Amino acid sequence: MNRLIKIFTNGLIRENPLLMLMIGLCSSLAVTTSVANGIGMGLSMTFVLLMSELVISLFRRLIPESVRIPVFIIVIAAFTTVIDYVLKAYFPDLSKAMGVFIPLIVVNCIIMGRVESFASKQPPVYVIPDALGMGLGYTWVLTGIALIRELLGNGTVLSFQVLPEDFTPILFFTLPPGGFFVFALFIAFNLFIKSRLKTGEEN
Repeated sequence: MNRLIKIFTNGLIRENPLLMLMIGLCSSLAVTTSVANGIGMGLSMTFVLLMSELVISLFRRLIPESVRIPVFIIVIAAFTTVIDYVLKAYFPDLSKAMGVFIPLIVVNCIIMGRVESFASKQPPVYVIPDALGMGLGYTWVLTGIALIRELLGNGTVLSFQVLPEDFTPILFFTLPPGGFFVFALFIAFNLFIKSRLKTGEEN
């Protein structure tokens, strides 16, 4: 049980795919101009990651070593297509807002990295908490960055006006440099939390 909890929490802070491993940054900074986009992208990634890791873990002994990468890509592409069509059918505005970045989940380094380094070597019981931890770790960072960018850049949260109407939006936060700036703040905050956790473990 302790190992399952450790695997899950690794993705949230210690091995957070964005803040620690720093992979999948392109789509992350592109979609975080609004909280809705951040949540949608994060949950879509979590679904694809969970299902891909689970399927590959279940069939890991049957996948020939020589064709493992093509098989991984096909599995990831299948679940990416599923979530793409679900968003288009039930959340068309969200799908349109995120544009090409949903189909591009198939080549996201986070999913391929976890599938190759973890799911292909571990049984499903360990794969599920790994995928959920990594997916939710990715989601909370996206949502947090998007919250700050949307709030300061537009004065809204989930398109609802939060700041006073006479608030002057800081357009810097809606632009790519603003995304990098907020992302850097999150990295600094994560390193601080990680150092505090390490200090607590040593004590």
